Amino acid sequence: MEFSLLGPIAVTTGSGELSLGPAKRRSVLALLLLQPNTTVPLEQLIDSLWEEEPPEHARTVVQGHVSRLRATLAEGGAEAYGIELTTHGSAYLLRLPEELIDAHRFGELVALARPEAAPADAVPLLREALGLWRGPALTGTVTSPPFAAAAHALEERRLTAVEALGRAHGALGEHEQAAAILYSAAVNHPLREGLIAGLMRALFRTGRQSDALEWFHRTRRLLNEELGVDPGERLREAYEEILRAEAAGAGRQPSRPADATRGAGDGPAGAPSFHVKHGQGGRVPLQGGADAGDAVEAPAGEPAAGGASGARGGTEGGSAAGDGSGRTGAAPRLLPRPPARFLAREEQLGALTEALTDRTTGESPLAVVAGPAGVGKTACAVQWAHLHADAFPDGQLFADLRGFGEGDEAAPAEILRDFLLALGTPPERVPGSAQAASALFRSLVADRRLLVVLDNARSSAQVRPLLPGGLHCATVVTSRSRLDGLVATDCARPVGLQALGHEEGAALLGAMLGPERVAEDPAAARELVDLCDGLPLALRAAAAQLTARPRWRLARLAAALRDERRRLALLSAEDTGMAAALRMSVARLSADDARLLSALATSADGHLNASVAAALAGYDPERTQDGLDRLAEMHLVDEEATDVYTISTLTQLFARDERGEGGKGRRSSAGEESGERG
Repeated sequence: MEFSLLGPIAVTTGSGELSLGPAKRRSVLALLLLQPNTTVPLEQLIDSLWEEEPPEHARTVVQGHVSRLRATLAEGGAEAYGIELTTHGSAYLLRLPEELIDAHRFGELVALARPEAAPADAVPLLREALGLWRGPALTGTVTSPPFAAAAHALEERRLTAVEALGRAHGALGEHEQAAAILYSAAVNHPLREGLIAGLMRALFRTGRQSDALEWFHRTRRLLNEELGVDPGERLREAYEEILRAEAAGAGRQPSRPADATRGAGDGPAGAPSFHVKHGQGGRVPLQGGADAGDAVEAPAGEPAAGGASGARGGTEGGSAAGDGSGRTGAAPRLLPRPPARFLAREEQLGALTEALTDRTTGESPLAVVAGPAGVGKTACAVQWAHLHADAFPDGQLFADLRGFGEGDEAAPAEILRDFLLALGTPPERVPGSAQAASALFRSLVADRRLLVVLDNARSSAQVRPLLPGGLHCATVVTSRSRLDGLVATDCARPVGLQALGHEEGAALLGAMLGPERVAEDPAAARELVDLCDGLPLALRAAAAQLTARPRWRLARLAAALRDERRRLALLSAEDTGMAAALRMSVARLSADDARLLSALATSADGHLNASVAAALAGYDPERTQDGLDRLAEMHLVDEEATDVYTISTLTQLFARDERGEGGKGRRSSAGEESGERG
């Protein structure tokens, strides 16, 4: 006879599982099993079974359940196993050999395992222990605080065992196995810092350093948003350890063969490779290949790497990079993965090539990729960077400046610290002030061929301290603002991105859904492009809706999107969507400009001039013109010709929704913006 607490409450004999009856009876048994060979007072049972005030006949109910349990155990042959359920005054005692309880066996196996001292022995012990789990602990009991606390305590023990198994595999050099084991636990427990730290180290040891760093930044954001705290010592130590190791060129450590030091009975050597993407609002990292979304990896408001700010710290080969103190390391390769299903943009990619490879000016080339939310700025910049990475053999740096996202924008000092660490500077030699750190950064890269990608910038002032000074360095900045200041003071070359046309938009849908599905109804595909304002982010969200509904034709989604009350909600996919993207832009407006945008949204066709805008907003002409200029700079309106302004349909719908005219549904439906923020 065996008793199960690590999953559904169950009693199993040689002839099968015993019928235990309703939840309260199972709960009585669970409480007795949690305290085996110990008297459990009747009052404790009553308090645990009823979350609110127990009924007057509670004692009778408990006594009835105990009586039925006693009969059930007897029918299952309990006496032969030395099992007895007895009454002691106003208490009950379940007497039994404790090794019959799975939770007890689990604890003994974990206690025997020594993952650091004897990892080859620890792996089979811990695997056997974790194999006893058949689901969430205490499944089938009542949902009262005492049982919730007991289940939580058991889950903590399980997670501790998972962490120990990861360390054992790591000690054996089996980092792929460690990453596979820790991954699923980390997804389900994203705030458990020790677990995340172990996963980061395992991913790094398999050469997936950018994935490891992305886990740090996702966890840092979640800790800040949900608990209001910064990463603890274990998580921070793992992060800085990876940055230092990468700077020293120690990133790639081949895993030892799984059978080199393992005993018989171990699990398979193979483990899935995990490519992780962090996102706003708790986007869960994914298994498999590249991410969805025209832009990649670094969502608005979320650091793409490095410290609290987002310099992707990882190096893979390349030329030596000194830190000015005699240390050398491999060149940092910190770009996000190339964007998935990247299409078109040949003109803009050509403009970037022309701007960033021009060596005739005697200056460090600088380009600004600007455009509205969801148009694919990040994707365009990262795509170009990957296409031309060979032109920058001394490394590529990437940072999310968090200019348009939840929370504060990244401080230049934070970004510079991470750049300097990635370039091999010891932590103790990183200057504390942004001015000194900027000077050191420029000195280190003065003679290098280095590419710097500064994503999601808020302002020119945020960018300037991060610009390299070397003539052979190049910098790409992306922003929803035009960053006219960089054009004026640093001769930045603007590269604008516009919405996709019908052919390009339909091609993107075809790339996401398969060309056959789009070819079935080309007219509906064109309508979808129009309903999505030609924005890649919106089109990708629409494609996600259709992917989830394989029987839908494109025309059916188009019909649903015609309902303006539902359009923004439908153009969202989990934690990404147009409402979230627009919210990040509008959040950066002044109160006056936000009111002006809301007034413009009431325009019937989205076309107006300054006089009409002034009448709608109730502002004087000068105030209205200044506001229109700022909205145009932020790409929330477009100045098609002199004194001819347009506002896109999706922006109109969002502004109306925020104003309260579009209902309350969309205001809370969308999460934070994803990597498609470009």
